[in-house]
Amino acid sequence: MAEGALWADSERARATVAEVKSLKGWLEPYHALRKRVDEGRELNDLLEAESHIDLAMQRSLEAEADVIADRLEALEMQNMLRGPDDARDALLTIHPGAGGTESQDWAEMLVRMYTRWAERHGFVVNVLDILPGEEAGIKSAEIEIRGQYAFGLLRAEKGVHRLVRISPFDSQSRRHTSFASVFVYPEVDDEIEIEIKDDDLRIDVFRASGKGGQHVNKTSSAVRITHLPSGIVVSCQQERSQGKNKATAMKMLKARLYERAVAEREAKKAEVDKQKTDIAWGNQIRSYVFQPYTMVNDHRTELKVSDVHKVMDGDLDPFIEAFLKRFGVKAA
Repeated sequence: MAEGALWADSERARATVAEVKSLKGWLEPYHALRKRVDEGRELNDLLEAESHIDLAMQRSLEAEADVIADRLEALEMQNMLRGPDDARDALLTIHPGAGGTESQDWAEMLVRMYTRWAERHGFVVNVLDILPGEEAGIKSAEIEIRGQYAFGLLRAEKGVHRLVRISPFDSQSRRHTSFASVFVYPEVDDEIEIEIKDDDLRIDVFRASGKGGQHVNKTSSAVRITHLPSGIVVSCQQERSQGKNKATAMKMLKARLYERAVAEREAKKAEVDKQKTDIAWGNQIRSYVFQPYTMVNDHRTELKVSDVHKVMDGDLDPFIEAFLKRFGVKAA
């Protein structure tokens, strides 16, 4: 009994520490910004009181105004990331649509795009599982992106992405349209209870594919876990150790089940499932056009960017910001 009470006290203390940390994350930037605004006003009052124009002081005030504007925009962005899971790490699942090699190549391009975006933000990227295509590209990919608000930012990317270009795999150089789906899940930590029964799991081991040295190719280190009640399948072949791959796969499964529970609770599961089964025309959230002109068009916010190559190199912030400003926490 005493042991149970001690555990409960420990959990309450942990929750309190997390709440205090969250509040400090809001109050400290606000008070710092408020202090800069007050100091900027004082500097402006001094300028107005001067009988002559002090160019150095004026330039200093203009520079400070730019800093304040940037900090205010960052604070406004943080205000849009108030969903219950927004501060968590993210798991990305990328699948090509119909179209064979062309769509598989497009899916691999998206993997690179999100990897470059994450690197720009100083996030940690781990490719948990990837299934190469026969000729080029990938058949599927599971990517972990670790960093503060990774899920809150990347939830703007959930949906079908459309590519229009002259296919390098077409001997007649014709223009092709390809689709790939991106799904984003919050990574669940050990504090959230998701019950997984051993009897509900089927665990298969197999040899890892792709590059990885003699050990990876000769031993069955890769792990695939099927959750029988839900039909969810996860796999991991990142590590050479079967035990480590199993642990990572269980973490992926836990995240999927948590996302499923959240979707059911919010009565959104039907909408998510519809997106999953139709990676094609009419469902795309964004179009990336390489020919006959260059344009990236987000169909939800109507934001258009002409430099498609810059976007493919990871410059996704304008689209993420536009999405959050329009939908905010409502899209969580």
